This record gives sequence, C-alpha cells and structure tokens, in this order.
Amino acid sequence: MEQKRQSRNIKELFEKSIPFFLFLIASVSVLTTVGIIYTLLSETIEFFKRVPIVDFFTGTVLKPLSQTPEFGVLPLIMGTITSSLIAMVVAVPIGLMTAIYLSEYASDRVRKVFKPLLEILAGIPTIVYGFFAFTFVTPLLRELIPSLQATNILSPGIVMGIMIIPMIASLSEDAMSAVPNSMREGALGLGSTKLEVTRKVVIPAALSGIIASFVLGISRAIGETMIVTIASGSTKNFTFDITQSMQTMTAYIVEVTGGDAAAGSTVYYSLYAVAMTLFVFTLVMNMIARAVSRKFREEY
Repeated sequence: MEQKRQSRNIKELFEKSIPFFLFLIASVSVLTTVGIIYTLLSETIEFFKRVPIVDFFTGTVLKPLSQTPEFGVLPLIMGTITSSLIAMVVAVPIGLMTAIYLSEYASDRVRKVFKPLLEILAGIPTIVYGFFAFTFVTPLLRELIPSLQATNILSPGIVMGIMIIPMIASLSEDAMSAVPNSMREGALGLGSTKLEVTRKVVIPAALSGIIASFVLGISRAIGETMIVTIASGSTKNFTFDITQSMQTMTAYIVEVTGGDAAAGSTVYYSLYAVAMTLFVFTLVMNMIARAVSRKFREEY
C-alpha cells in the first residue's frame, strides 16, 4: 500500500512538472527575441548619440569610411525596396498562376509530382542563387540592356523573385485548397465555367491566405542577404535607375561585419542602426500580413 502511494505521488509530481517544463521550452523563443531587441536597441542608441537620427533617416549619402563620413540610410532603403519590388513583380504573377493550376486544374497525380519539384527551389542555398544571378542572369540581361552594369539591382531582384515563387505558390495553393468543394460545385451547378469559379469564388474566398503569402514573400525578399551581396554590388547609390549598382541593408551589414570596422567605432555602431531599421521593416510587414489575414478571413 505504501509503495502504491509513493508511486502515485511521483506520478502526480511528474504531471505537475510538465507544464513548467513546457513553459520553459516555450519561453526560449520569447527570451531570444527579447535578447535580440535589447542588443539592437542598446547599440543603436549608442550610434544615435554620435549621429543625429534625422540625418540618418533623411540623408541620401552614405560614406562610412570616408575622412568626412556621412551616414544617410536612404540609399540602403532605396536599394532594399527596389530589389524587393522587382522580386514581387516576378514572384506574384508566377506564384499565383502556379497555385491556381495546382489547386484547380492539376490532377492529383500531377500535383503530387509537380508541387515537390516546385518546392525544391526553396531548398537551394541562396549563395547559389547569388552566383546564378551574377554569372548567368546579368550577362543575359546585358545582351538585352547594353547599359546594364556588371553589378546591378535588376538581376538580383529577378532571381530573388524566382527564389520566393515556391513560398507564394505553396501558401496560396494551401489557401485555395482549403475552400470547400461545395462552393465550387454550387457555382458549377449554376452554369459557371472553371475559370469563372476560380476567379469569382475560389480566389475571393482564399484572399486572406493569398495576400498573406504576398506579404510574407515581401518580407523574405527584404531580408535576403547573399543574392544582393554577390550580384548588386556595394555602391551606395540613391537612384531610381534599376540598371545601376545599388546596395541593400542586408548587403551593408555583410560589408561592415566582414570589413575593417573597429569595435566601438561609429561605422561599427552603424551596423546595428541599419539592422534595427531592417528589423522594423520586417516587423511592420508581418504585422500587415496579420492585419490583412484578419480582415479578409472567411469563416466556413
């Protein structure tokens, strides 16, 4: 009897410890996020003690290693936004059309083969995409656009679009597949064609998931590092000309961390200021994705 009581007590103690253990595991991601924000914020504050925040966000010249250094972040923001927009121009139509085909037109056999092949693109290392952009896409584009520089923002933007096609296609296809077949059958029963069902029933019903995939794709493009580092160059141009060499925020971070910037210097702290700006960009995009999903979500 005593042995049974001890066994029951051990079992109860074990059961009570499970929630605490799971709480500790769940806290890892939260604590990691807090640590990252603290690091970025503390170092960014140190940077803004040396460089006025207005000059940083309104300056169009970035010369961190000059004898008279200037720290305007607008060239980096322009390069990041330009490359991301080019990527989305490529990825959105191709990804959406692919999702429509997989969800509405492809047979089960074709879908089982085609979708995994498509998602192989997501497993290719980004450095491979970077060299593909630099050694293949750029020379090909220079045949069509003679004024295109050897390093430019157009080529990596296109390749980033190719890279995020699987994300947009997969998430959009999942959203469309979640639409009940009864809605499709009802529209077909009323005499609608397959295209009309897709355009007027399926896409509106799955709009929240589709838009969320677009926003997540933009966030992925904004945070891309290796492709733009290799193929877009390190020229800090503030320009709207996509044939010119431009630098993104991520490429600047790579340049500073791999360069000769001494710890404690203004150039060193500028790394954290740019990283904090990039963090805010990505956070805003994810917040927009959540807001859009809530607004357009359909309840079935």
